[in-house]
Amino acid sequence: MATVPDYRWRMAPEGLATRRQLREMGLRPGGQDVAAELQRPRRRRGPLVAYLYRIDHAKPVRPMTAGRAASLAKAMRARRTCSNCRRDAGYCIPRSLGMCVTCDDIRRERSA
Repeated sequence: MATVPDYRWRMAPEGLATRRQLREMGLRPGGQDVAAELQRPRRRRGPLVAYLYRIDHAKPVRPMTAGRAASLAKAMRARRTCSNCRRDAGYCIPRSLGMCVTCDDIRRERSA
């Protein structure tokens, strides 16, 4: 990939947007290469980097189909299902725990 121009925070020219900004406009990058980088300096670590894409090359977001909606619902249900008690926790299970908070509390009580 060729080098891309870097811009400081809030200094990017018109016609460029991040993925999130494109999404707000109902657009997606659509396979285009990164046009530029936006860098926000931080004191202790390296800068935060956001990739910018050209708005005029962006494509409309694909519409949600019934199949995609079902697939997304299945994936979210799997993220909410506890691997220990197999119940729907009602929230996404933290990957750091690997089980719902209730099962993790029980596990900690038993090991203490």
